Amino acid sequence: MSEFWLISAPGDKENLQALERMNSVTSKSNLSHNTKFAIPDFKVGTLDTLVGLSDELGKLDTFAESLIKRMAQSVVEVMEDSKGKVHENLLANGVDLTSFVTHFEWDMAKYPAKQPLVSVVDTLAKQLAQIETDLKSRTAAYSILKANLENLEKKSTGNLFTRTLSDIVSKEDFVLDSEYLITLLVIVPKSSYAQWQKTYESLSDMVVPRSTKLIAEDNEAGLFTVTLFRKVTEDFKVKAKESKFIVREFYYDEKEIRREREEMTRLLSDKKQQYGPLLRWLKVNFSEAFIAWIHIKALRVFVESVLRYGLPVNFQAVLLQPQKKSATKRLREVLNSVFRHLDEVAAASILDASVEIPGLQLSNQDYFPYVYFHIDLSLLD
Repeated sequence: MSEFWLISAPGDKENLQALERMNSVTSKSNLSHNTKFAIPDFKVGTLDTLVGLSDELGKLDTFAESLIKRMAQSVVEVMEDSKGKVHENLLANGVDLTSFVTHFEWDMAKYPAKQPLVSVVDTLAKQLAQIETDLKSRTAAYSILKANLENLEKKSTGNLFTRTLSDIVSKEDFVLDSEYLITLLVIVPKSSYAQWQKTYESLSDMVVPRSTKLIAEDNEAGLFTVTLFRKVTEDFKVKAKESKFIVREFYYDEKEIRREREEMTRLLSDKKQQYGPLLRWLKVNFSEAFIAWIHIKALRVFVESVLRYGLPVNFQAVLLQPQKKSATKRLREVLNSVFRHLDEVAAASILDASVEIPGLQLSNQDYFPYVYFHIDLSLLD
């Protein structure tokens, strides 16, 4: 499973023995794979500071999770033609996310533990805020480019009634620069080709004989040219419609056609040029954001453990990886039983209620006698 439970318990002898019991039971029953989760000794500061940080870290945790989800989705969108390789680009420090979490080590160079906790949290918050700002600007520019390209590509698809004709027609299909003559484009159902050939010259006066030519087809109809005198254009359109031949409004403008083709070429080139740098930026900064998120989880465990268990700082953090979804309820019961002594009243109410915890999406009302945080990597699938 791609989810983890990050818990902590006091580091005294009794609770270390409780952790050993937990490891023994969960291992024998194949409920979870457990590893120690190393967290540095930070400068604790005042109780008021810790309470404030607890609230701030909760918000920062939510923000970081949301950010990495958006970045993962951006990678999916950018790699639209290679979606099978998306997870190869969602790494943290060059390794898969599960490996990074299970082998987590605090980055002392980036987030010095000797600094006050407030400073460490501020560094993380500023880093994530900058990544989000850059993400918005970079993906917005790419999205606009992609949307413009898709709009042009849509014009080149669809049926003859709606698609652009600039890539179908050529200058030779039209009588141009004539004061008296005009070439029209007429959509004729495939079942009516013979009727068109027999009747088009008589639909109106002044239709040039043998001036029709089939220049394109789709599944339902064909696009024919016909040349006639300008002054009978409206009459011809009416008569053609009565016979279920539709005149497609089109004016051959060589400059406009060239501009449209050049725009498509430019957009394709721009998209190709932006693809590599954007994907590289997403890979690097997804890694940075994910690493920051796990550091935030570690900080939350530290702050909540000090607030819950008191001073001096003495607790053990453990990372549990549930082995299967069906066993999570049983795993929760084992933890509540093993650590019941940490808060008899709360633990008893949890055990006696026998309430299932679907998906482990804990509300603010859920309470456990140990410090607990959830890391769900399936959200990035």
